[in-house]
Amino acid sequence: MASQPGLRCGAACLAALVLAACGTPTVVPLPAPLPVAVPVPPPNLPPVGQVLGRNERFVIYQPVAGDTLRSIAERFLGGASNDWIIRDFNGILEARPEQPLAVPLGHPNPVGVRAGQVQTVPILCYHRFGAGTGATTSKMVVSAGNFAAQLDWLARNDYRVLPLSQLQGFLEGRQPLPQRSVVITFDDGYESVHRHALPLLRRYGFPATLFVYTDFIGASDALSWAQLKELVASGLVDVQAHSKSHRNLIERETGETDERHRQMIELEARTPRDLLERQLDVRISQFAYPYGDADQAVLDTLGRQRYQMGLTVIPGGNAFYAQPLMLRRTMIYGDLDLAGFKAKLQTARAYVAP
Repeated sequence: MASQPGLRCGAACLAALVLAACGTPTVVPLPAPLPVAVPVPPPNLPPVGQVLGRNERFVIYQPVAGDTLRSIAERFLGGASNDWIIRDFNGILEARPEQPLAVPLGHPNPVGVRAGQVQTVPILCYHRFGAGTGATTSKMVVSAGNFAAQLDWLARNDYRVLPLSQLQGFLEGRQPLPQRSVVITFDDGYESVHRHALPLLRRYGFPATLFVYTDFIGASDALSWAQLKELVASGLVDVQAHSKSHRNLIERETGETDERHRQMIELEARTPRDLLERQLDVRISQFAYPYGDADQAVLDTLGRQRYQMGLTVIPGGNAFYAQPLMLRRTMIYGDLDLAGFKAKLQTARAYVAP
C-alpha cells in the first residue's frame, strides 16, 4: 500500500475490499492488534462500519450512515480531535457511506511536505480591541466586530486554531499539524483582551497566547494581575513574555557599553519570566521581541534563559524548518477587511526538492 501523503482510496482500497469481501473460505491473517484500542461504541454512537483491511500503519475503513470523521477518529485514533488526520490524508471534508477511507495509525507526514509545496503555519498578531473603528482610531485597534468575523470565518472554513506550544513538535519534525493550522497571539497586555477577546475565544473554543511586558501590568489601560489569572484559568489563554519594559533590545542608548547592553538584555528576558512564573504559576518558554527586533546577542541570551521560541513581526507562515527563535508573525490591523484577512493566512509555500 502506498504511504505517500495525499493517498486516495483507489486501487489499494479496492484490493482490500476484494480481499475482504470475496466469497472464498481462505482466511487472510491480520497483524497483531494495534496499540490503539478499538472500543465498542455505546448505543448513542453511529453504527460501526466495516474494516476492509489493516496492518501496523493503516486501517481501510468503509463508513456507514451516521459515521463522521470525528467518530472514526474516536474509534481508531484515540480521540475525535484527530479527525484532521483522516481528512487531510484522504483529501476530504466529510465521511460518506460506502466510500472507503485510509485511516493512518501513525503520522505519515510529520513535516508537511507535499508535491510542489511545504506546509506553513501562520501566527497572527493582535494588540488591542475596541468597539469600532474611525478616523481617530489607531490601526493597532481591531474592532470586536471584525475580530468576531475573523474567528467565525476560521471556524466555518475548517481552520484549526492551535496553541503556540503545539508548534514545537512540528518544528522538531516529530508532530504533524492539520493543513489549515493557525496560531493567534496578542501583544503587550491591554485590558481589551480580557473585555473583548476572551468572550469570543470562549464562543469558538479557540486558544491564544498573550505576550505581556511586565512593567505594563496594572496600568490604566492594561490588564491587572487578577485579569491575567482569569485569562490563565480559562484554559484558552497562555501568558508568555514580551520583555520587562518593551525596550527595543537591539538598540543602544547613548554611551551604553557592551557589558551594560548585555546586562540590559539579560534583565529584559529574565525579569518577565521569573515574575510571570511566580505570580501566575505558569511555565514561560516563549518570548515576543519588542518591535519584532532581535540580533545574535538577543538570541544568545534567550538560549541561556531557556526560552524555546522567539517571535518576530516578519510576516508569513512557518515551515517545519523555521528557526524556533525567529518565528514569523503576521500583524492584523484594524483597517483590514475580511478579504485582506484571508490573504494573510499563508498555510503553504511553493517548494522544489533539491
